[in-house]
Amino acid sequence: MKKLEFPVYTAMITPMNEDGSVDYESLEYLLRKQEQAKVGTLVLGSTGEGLNLIDEEKRTVIKFTKELKLEVPLMVGIGGHNLEAQKNLIRYADEVGVDALLLVTPLYAKPGKEGQFEWFSELLSITETPCMLYNVPSRTGVKLHPEVPARLSEKFSNVMGVKEASGSVEEFKQFRKHSPDLDFYSGDDGLIEAFVKEGGVGLVSVASNVWPAQTRKLVDVILDGDFNDLFGDWEESANALFSASNPVPTKVLLQHKGWITNTTVRLPLSLNDLTAEGEEALLEADRKVNEWFKGVGN
Repeated sequence: MKKLEFPVYTAMITPMNEDGSVDYESLEYLLRKQEQAKVGTLVLGSTGEGLNLIDEEKRTVIKFTKELKLEVPLMVGIGGHNLEAQKNLIRYADEVGVDALLLVTPLYAKPGKEGQFEWFSELLSITETPCMLYNVPSRTGVKLHPEVPARLSEKFSNVMGVKEASGSVEEFKQFRKHSPDLDFYSGDDGLIEAFVKEGGVGLVSVASNVWPAQTRKLVDVILDGDFNDLFGDWEESANALFSASNPVPTKVLLQHKGWITNTTVRLPLSLNDLTAEGEEALLEADRKVNEWFKGVGN
């Protein structure tokens, strides 16, 4: 069974210019921040508005990121509900030579256990690239059945883990029960400590867009079991990034930090969904996280 190398992967935003086109200059800046922090990268996930990009844009983002020759792994999000479109993107990602793929439960259709198994089997059968399965029922409308990863890992050697973003520690336990040999990553920033205590090995993070070194430090502390150095306000701070639809708050905070030029998002997302109170909470969270990071050393 193939393994992922890094304990933290950032679900990257896709920065955009005022006209909605991809801002590749800002994208490189953000990717270099991840490289400096020794954090893996995930492009074209839901945080990256992957479903709002046309195929040509997706391919360009993959190629652009690969050609930067980052010294951290590159994972690509494969999502949607059109099987052939996803197969085509997997083939392109393989052609470019990415390090891993994130395969999400199909959207909208709400397939049952057998439909999920057959869907993932179709995708896994055309690639040898390491693949992480993604359970995020709040976005897909259906839970990944706990038995499906186990069955898939018996059939395909490139299944190496699960990103579990149900928001439930109890559901996380069920996945671990059925697939004790798979690597499980928390897909919820605020639950990383609870998931590690139940056998999780890392985090696929939204927060590391704005706090790459800080998030890597926090996860390292948790994995080392050194809970005396934990940041007590981490869950509250991370949740500030979800006071409006992701990635709206993250883009706003990144602009405050001077890391991106524009906060542009594509419809149906809207910057107007972030309230003034939500923006103030973001700035306070940023202050607290940075204060903690200075205190623990880096």
